[in-house]
Amino acid sequence: MKDVSQQLDLILRGAVELIQQTELEAKLKRSLAEKRPLRIKAGFDPTAPDLHLGHTVLIHKLKHFQELGHQVIFLIGDFTGMIGDPTGVSETRKALTKDQVLDNAKTYQRQIFKILDPEKTLIEFNSRWMKEMSAEELIQLTAHYRVARMMERDDFHKRYQEQKPISIHEFLYPLVQGYDSVVLRADVELGGTDQKFNLLVGRELQRDYGQESQVVITMPLLEGTDGVKKMSKSVGNYIALEDKPGEMFGKIMSISDALMHRYYELLTTESLERVKALHPMEAKQSLAELIVARYHGTEAGQQARTEFRQKFQAKEFPDKPDAHVVLQSDDMQENDTRGGSSIRLAKLITKTGLISSGSEARRLIIQGGVEVDGVKETNPDKLIPFERNQQCRLKVGKKKFAVAEFKP
Repeated sequence: MKDVSQQLDLILRGAVELIQQTELEAKLKRSLAEKRPLRIKAGFDPTAPDLHLGHTVLIHKLKHFQELGHQVIFLIGDFTGMIGDPTGVSETRKALTKDQVLDNAKTYQRQIFKILDPEKTLIEFNSRWMKEMSAEELIQLTAHYRVARMMERDDFHKRYQEQKPISIHEFLYPLVQGYDSVVLRADVELGGTDQKFNLLVGRELQRDYGQESQVVITMPLLEGTDGVKKMSKSVGNYIALEDKPGEMFGKIMSISDALMHRYYELLTTESLERVKALHPMEAKQSLAELIVARYHGTEAGQQARTEFRQKFQAKEFPDKPDAHVVLQSDDMQENDTRGGSSIRLAKLITKTGLISSGSEARRLIIQGGVEVDGVKETNPDKLIPFERNQQCRLKVGKKKFAVAEFKP
């Protein structure tokens, strides 16, 4: 295992909140000293048959712990799924049947192993202990929590204030989720930011049952392709793990540059500094290829990228552009550690010879008349990175095209 500081670097990547870091550091130190992996839990209710990239934020964090040598527990909430998680809803959820939950659970197991190592993953179903719980034991469990504390939950409080119904069984959901941590003796539990209340219930119940409290790590809710709302099938802004390769690639290419960097942070372990040094179009295509390859294989990722380039980037660019400029080291403003260099966009456009001066290049860029590899650029001072022998395609104005190539 890596030392504590190295483990924390990966564990904290993309995390919103850690409760409490000193506790986690102590657990990690003890884990190293005793050569005992921590038990890392994340629960998923099988309320729909297909997973999307939003779900994988937690699964990737499980993968991080797995890579660090810890024991990952993927908990399928086949019992809690029949209750219905009240988090973030304005009314009581419609309960699912046992058959619906079990059918969905089967698809989850197939999909998660596209990320997690099946030999290092413990799959549990919380019906294993909950269906054996007697009425007396359930009453004892409910005695561990107060109604006043339960009403502190934002969604319960809001529904109560608005005089909307809250069913008693909904109070059981956070208690059962917390009790799962007791049964599994979880050292760490992961969840979305909307799950914070439920995760903290687990900490309290573990203390009540004489265990050391789990550390809680909350992860952000991934925005969908619209860049605004949480990724959701009902909203239609989702990218399903079982989308066809070309469809998955195209959906990723449709997201904004800002959202692209968020996807890199939460869904990959790629160096964010390296990604930021790439041209946005190159970075986005690399992300799309990486994600398609993860769920459909390397060949499918490469093919989807090739097809996208042929279909969308080559459709307007002529076979014989108006100019072909070869850039040399003296033309570049900055060098980087990758052996590449960068040139300011206004200077690059001027070098093509398709406009008369640098000032005209700047005006044209600011007015939105320049595209670099199919992406409109409006900042004349933007640095366009090049690696050795790399080409980029430029559209200058409405009808002029150029290829720029770096040959130091």
